[in-house]
Amino acid sequence: MLIPARVVSLLLAMLLLPSLAYAAESPVVFGIPVDFILFALTLLGVALLHHHTLMVALTGLTAITLYKLGFTGFHGVEGFAGLGLHLQHEWVTLANLLGLLLGFSILARHFEDSRIPEVLPRFLPEGWKGGFVLLVMVFVISAFLDNIAAALIGGTVALGVFKRRVHIGYLAAIVAASNAGGSGSVVGDTTTTMMWIDGVAPLDVFHAYAAAVPALMIFGVIAARQQHGFQPISTKVDINTRIDWAYVLIVVLILVGAMATNIVMNTHYPEISNTFPFLGVAVWVVLLAMAPLRKPEWSLLPDATKGSIFLLSLVVCASMMPVEKLPTASWETAFGLGFVSAVFDNIPLTALSLTQGGYDWGVLAYAVGFGGSILWFGSSAGVAITNLFPEGRSTVAWLKGGWHVAMAYVIGFFIMLGTVGWNPHTPHKETSTPPSAAAQVEPSH
Repeated sequence: MLIPARVVSLLLAMLLLPSLAYAAESPVVFGIPVDFILFALTLLGVALLHHHTLMVALTGLTAITLYKLGFTGFHGVEGFAGLGLHLQHEWVTLANLLGLLLGFSILARHFEDSRIPEVLPRFLPEGWKGGFVLLVMVFVISAFLDNIAAALIGGTVALGVFKRRVHIGYLAAIVAASNAGGSGSVVGDTTTTMMWIDGVAPLDVFHAYAAAVPALMIFGVIAARQQHGFQPISTKVDINTRIDWAYVLIVVLILVGAMATNIVMNTHYPEISNTFPFLGVAVWVVLLAMAPLRKPEWSLLPDATKGSIFLLSLVVCASMMPVEKLPTASWETAFGLGFVSAVFDNIPLTALSLTQGGYDWGVLAYAVGFGGSILWFGSSAGVAITNLFPEGRSTVAWLKGGWHVAMAYVIGFFIMLGTVGWNPHTPHKETSTPPSAAAQVEPSH
């Protein structure tokens, strides 16, 4: 019986996981804390059971929570008291992330309804350069929109201009362009948005573009030539298509409102910024205020809610991990996490790194963001685009056609390391332990 290549790759990645955990005082199996084993099994289930990801994530969250209630406690506080303190510490981050995820699902539809994706082909040149320019557009769109939305927009345009014949190497490039474009922007990728919510300054991830841009030049040219040999581009567009600028205005206001709120709160009111989900609320205030101008597509929310609960479950699982047992933050660790994120979702990897602290956030943003493009299920953008192109759900075909993505990841990483260097930021939080929990575990004076 042949083992599917996807399973082989997942098992190989599982072998890497022990390097992310050291021996601990809490219960261990083969030197690995049980917390990490339960988390790894959860991620493995998510990777293998794509049609049941929500149930797998919730089951994993339940198992980890019960284990910590019974054996290790939370940040030194046992039982339900520890769980309550942990949730008290995390609820603002989770609420902000939920507000952004749901709001951005409406935002992406607003952008699509503006008809900008329909007029994009007007700006594409003939020949292989047209395919390359489309990838550049996906890259740019992802910098201010969500990487999932950017990938879907790119895939939708590709369906039209390539007459529904898209090379799998070009599919991989669309996903890579969306992830690379979002890696240096706090509104371009869920991972960078998580960093932003957690207190990382927007400029602290911007230098991810020192790697993302060279990577785009590498895989973009190769993939565009692949596609041109497979199916040349056709840029004919309905000349009567017009942009709906009202939708564009709403998109701009939401993005500006979110960025302004986060900057103002973290700069001028840091003492209360972590007491209420101002960022997530700001997105919905603008969205609802502009609803009379253009009605939001409310029917998107049920599916978006399920997807958001799935991601938040993984984030909560990651927040419960004993990060003091992770290897020291370094460029070598960040580089390795890029490959791990190709197999395991980059959301929990980012959550773990944020809790640990001490990374160069631009380097990490590129690694966990772009690294997920190496395999189709390594990022949400890859999973989303294979709904349009089911043939992309072959790991062997993805690696064979999109080999240039892995090569570009490595070259881009070391270009960034050579030009910008590794400049780890001091932890943006004084401690990863909830203050109230610390107060309980410290002896009184």
